[in-house]
Amino acid sequence: MELGVKKIQNDSLSEEYFEIDHKSGLKIFVMPKKDFSGTFAMFGTKYGSVDTCFKLEGEKEYTKVPEGIAHFLEHKLFESEELDAFVRFEKTGANANAFTSFDRTCYLFRCSENFEKSLEILLDFVTSPYFTEETVRKEQGIIGQEIRMYQDDPDWQVLFTLLGGIYHNNPVKIDIAGTIESISKITAKLLYSCYNTFYNLSNMTLAVVGNADVDTVIKIADKIIKPQKPVKFEQIIPDEPDKVVSNKIERDMGVDVPKFALGFKENHKTGTRTAKEIVCASIALDNIAGKVSPLYEKMLSEGLINTSFSNEYFTGRGFSIPIFTGESKYPEKVRDKIFERIDEIKANGISDEDFDISKKRLYARELRSFNNIDDLANNIVDCYMNGYDLFSVFEAYKEITKGDVTDVIKNMDKDNSCLSIIK
Repeated sequence: MELGVKKIQNDSLSEEYFEIDHKSGLKIFVMPKKDFSGTFAMFGTKYGSVDTCFKLEGEKEYTKVPEGIAHFLEHKLFESEELDAFVRFEKTGANANAFTSFDRTCYLFRCSENFEKSLEILLDFVTSPYFTEETVRKEQGIIGQEIRMYQDDPDWQVLFTLLGGIYHNNPVKIDIAGTIESISKITAKLLYSCYNTFYNLSNMTLAVVGNADVDTVIKIADKIIKPQKPVKFEQIIPDEPDKVVSNKIERDMGVDVPKFALGFKENHKTGTRTAKEIVCASIALDNIAGKVSPLYEKMLSEGLINTSFSNEYFTGRGFSIPIFTGESKYPEKVRDKIFERIDEIKANGISDEDFDISKKRLYARELRSFNNIDDLANNIVDCYMNGYDLFSVFEAYKEITKGDVTDVIKNMDKDNSCLSIIK
C-alpha cells in the first residue's frame, strides 16, 4: 500500500475504505464499490453560513463578512474565464451539483462513465477561483431572486422562524443565502479573502465512493492539485444566552394546513457533537414520537398530524436542537402531546422494548446507507468534518444504554422550547 494510505475497516460490517494523506495537504477518502456501475465524488470545505467572523493567525482584528457570502462563493466558483464548470461536466455526462449548509460547502458529481475526466474537472474548478466585480454584480441579482423564492417557501420559513425563536445571537438563525441587503455588500475582494482562508486544502476533504480505486484517485489528485501550506484561523460564534428568545412564534403565509416546528434548545455553544451524542439524540426522538411509537400512532389516528410528521436532531458546529416538524390544524395540541410524553419518560423511564425497537430500527437505517454511494460519500465527509470515522456511528450503537437515551430526554426542557407555526 502506498505511503500515506490507511485502510479503515469494520469486520462485523464487512466494509472498508481508505484514508489518504495527499502530498498537497488534502485529506482524501476512497471507498471502492466494484459491484456498482456508478461513482460519486464530493469535495467539501468546513465553511458555511455561520462563518461570518474570522481571524487569520497573526492578525489582531477579526474580519466580519456579509451574511450569505459562503453560499455566494459556492455559486461563483462554477464560473471561470473560459467554460462554466456545468458546461464542462455536460461533456463528460456527469451530473454535478453543490450545496452550502450552516457549517460546510460541498461540490459533487455522479457519473457512470468518464470518471477520471469528471474528477479532474471537480478538483480543477474548486481550486481555481475567478471573481470580478462585474460578475459579482450579476450574481447578486441571481441570488437575490433565490432569496425571494425561499422567503415564499413555508417549509424553509418554518425552520428559520424556529431558529429565530431559539437563538438570540447564533448566526445559524440567519438564512444560508443571506438577505438582499447583506449580499449587496459582497465584493470580489471579500470573496477572495474568504476563499483563501476557508478553501485551503488543510480545511477540505474529498470522498470518492463507487467504481473507482485508490491509485486512480491519487493519480488525478497528483495531476490537478498543487501543494499548499496550511492556513490557520480562528472563527467566532457570538455568546448565546441559555434561554430561548420565545416559546412560540406564528407567521401568516396563507398555507392550507399550518406547518409547525417544535425545537428544544440545548446548551451547546462550541464544537460539534460526538457520534455517540448524535445517535443517543436520534434514539431519544424516535422513542418520543418516531414512526413506530405509540404517540405517533395516537396523534395520527386522532387527526392531529399527517404522514409529513418527522423528527431530526438538528446539529452542527456550535448548535444542536432536537426538532419535531409536520403539518397540523392543531399544532399547540401536538406540542402538548409531545410534552406529556417527555414528562412520562422523565418520570418512568423508557421501557426495554421501546429502547430496543428504536435502536434496531435506526441501526438498520444506517446499514441501508451502504447500498447508496451518494449517502456513503456524504456520510464520510460528514463524519470526518465532525471528527470521527464512518464506522464510529455503528460502534456508538453498541455502546449506548437505555440510561444514555433517558438522560437526553431529561435535558429536554419544555420551558426552554419554541413552537414555530406558519399559518
